[in-house]
Amino acid sequence: MAGQQFQYDDSGNTFFYFLTSFVGLIVIPATYYLWPRDQNAEQLRLKNLRRVHGRCLWYRLRLMKSQQSIVPTLKKGVLLCGWALFLFLAYKVSKLDREYQEYNPYEVLGLDPSASMAEIKKQYRVLSLKFHPDKGGDESTFMRIATAYSALTNEESRNNWIKHGNPDGPRATSFGIALPAWIVDQKNSMLVLLVYGLAFMVILPVVVGTWWYRSIRYSGDQILINTTQLYMHFMYKTPNMNMKRLIMVLTAAFEFDPRSNKEAIIRPTDNIEVPQLIRELGNINVKKKEPPFCYPYSLKARVLVLTHLARMEVSENIEEDQRFVVRKCPALLQEMINVGCQLTMMANSRGGIHAPRLVSIENCMKLTQMVVQGLQESKSPLLQLPHFEEEHLRFCISKKYKVRSLQDLVSLKDSERRNMLRFLGEEKYDEVMAVLGSFPSVTMDIKLQVLDDEDSNNITAGSIVTVTVTLTRRRMADVFEKEPDSQDAADEANAEETQGDTAKNKTKVWQNKTKGAKKSQKSKKKKLTKKKPSVQQQAKSEKPKQANGNVAGNEVAAVAKEEEEDVSDKGSESDEAEGNKDTASERDDESEKQSDTEMDEVAGDDEEEWEALQQSIQRRERALLETKSKITHPVYSLFFPEEKQEWWWLYIADRREQTLVSMPYHVCTLKDTEEVELKFPAPSKTGNYQYNVILRSDSYLGLDQIKPLKLEVHEAKAMVDNHPQWDIPETEEEEEDQEDSDGIEESEEDDEDND
Repeated sequence: MAGQQFQYDDSGNTFFYFLTSFVGLIVIPATYYLWPRDQNAEQLRLKNLRRVHGRCLWYRLRLMKSQQSIVPTLKKGVLLCGWALFLFLAYKVSKLDREYQEYNPYEVLGLDPSASMAEIKKQYRVLSLKFHPDKGGDESTFMRIATAYSALTNEESRNNWIKHGNPDGPRATSFGIALPAWIVDQKNSMLVLLVYGLAFMVILPVVVGTWWYRSIRYSGDQILINTTQLYMHFMYKTPNMNMKRLIMVLTAAFEFDPRSNKEAIIRPTDNIEVPQLIRELGNINVKKKEPPFCYPYSLKARVLVLTHLARMEVSENIEEDQRFVVRKCPALLQEMINVGCQLTMMANSRGGIHAPRLVSIENCMKLTQMVVQGLQESKSPLLQLPHFEEEHLRFCISKKYKVRSLQDLVSLKDSERRNMLRFLGEEKYDEVMAVLGSFPSVTMDIKLQVLDDEDSNNITAGSIVTVTVTLTRRRMADVFEKEPDSQDAADEANAEETQGDTAKNKTKVWQNKTKGAKKSQKSKKKKLTKKKPSVQQQAKSEKPKQANGNVAGNEVAAVAKEEEEDVSDKGSESDEAEGNKDTASERDDESEKQSDTEMDEVAGDDEEEWEALQQSIQRRERALLETKSKITHPVYSLFFPEEKQEWWWLYIADRREQTLVSMPYHVCTLKDTEEVELKFPAPSKTGNYQYNVILRSDSYLGLDQIKPLKLEVHEAKAMVDNHPQWDIPETEEEEEDQEDSDGIEESEEDDEDND
């Protein structure tokens, strides 16, 4: 049996194969992931955004970064060097000689495979005279010639060559190790051991340990675990948190502490500049000694956030720190909202826990809008637009216009808008209109139902209610561009409605008059019939009085006419009764037709509900499988240092009780249309409830929407204990026994009947 033989690569051929494969495994994926994307595409995108976002801070910083950055050039250089090395190794491998070739004795002797035995012997004699060691030839060459000759002439050697590819029989299987032999040389053993020990016992554990230590300090949203615990403590301690307290808790995050985050910096100049900013800001609770609000890093972060909201100018030394703090705030506020939702869920499930009030969570959302736009809570939303200053608001808030919000500005006619904004030049006005046109205008369509129930529209106590909200986003430009047509259509519709209302009112008044006249006539008839039993008696009694005047005669004539009308009414009523008696069979047919149509309508409704349920299930499955991009629309923000996308919060709340009904859903994929399902348990008590579906932007002030949601909770249906469909036998034997027993009982009954 052949053995196995391992040998290192002395010639270096297999080592080049190994090195080429190793370099290729690194260079090819690195090129795919690290090669800088098309800079022209990014420049083109920024060029398209320039008309609207040209004045934004993040836009100017992005342009400066793209012009000054040399990182893309370095990446390209390193990757090109890697590809050059890979191509060189591939070329080197292609030029290597083949070491492992199939043994062919005809090639060794220089003969064709079709050569005869005489030609083989003749060629062997010629080569022996030439390469024999006694004749001065090479011994190894002569040995190969002799082996080839024996493989072609000796029967046993020929069989070994045909079976095993070698005249001497099967050889030991050799495995080459793609490492050079000097690595296992005894002279280099200490050096090799040192390199192995340094790589696998020092460098690898340090890298893995560093990565693990850093990763366990952060949550899934890249927020420090200590910051999350801090927020949970203060939101539990202060359920009703006002805006001042909220800013203090926000800026106490450990992300701003240099001991926990190396990006945070405490500069020597902070001792001079921070107190100066505190004096300019006024009262910011500096003397409060509650930790961590009194720590220097927290105080500095609070001052930087407040100066950003006040749009105050700061020095260059502290401006970089302000951008760092402001950039972190939206993610930290989202973490505060998540913490508030967790505490609310814990309070609803366990009890005994102080759930944060609705105003605290909504203040977090409002503060996010304020940070992104760089505005204080009491400021007008119109200051989000370019070229708008405090002194310009007096032109908007006047007796003539009364424009206090972005929607009010959009609803104006173009001529009125131009007249109101006459303090702006033509170019500035066009820029303001371009920015206002890029703002979002979102509409909400709400559908309330109970899924997985027979009657999806019937809400019972304790059932899971599903509110499907369809969000449709449009640009403000689409709203005020189509405004004149919509106004004309609205005016026409209002005119038609008013005409219809007046017509309805007229008919109603006329009908009311006839009803009142009929009632008065009937009452008169009753009175007259009680006083005067017949017309003839009245005529006889009033004959002597005719000389006194015609009044009595007129009254008698009127009474006679009224009685004739009564008789005719009675006759018509009797005719109608007879007609009703004649058409009884027709009415039965009509009732049967109506019942059939009602059954068809019920069946059609069931089919529609089934199709809607299937479509909703398919939509959920698609939503689970597909991952949508969170890049929606860039936010127009004059003072935010980073490009931000439009995101929204959608939730249901009970504003009367100041509680959350459903947890806020962070809508991060609203480009044009998005469908969101909000689920919550219905109240345990029956009655009518008034909730609100609330949509809040995390980027813009004044674009929030609130829609009422009315809930009528009915009593849950009683559970049926014994239903025929649940009486299922456990095994087939029980079914057979039951059938046998039924058959015996039937035969006994038949015998009794025969007897």
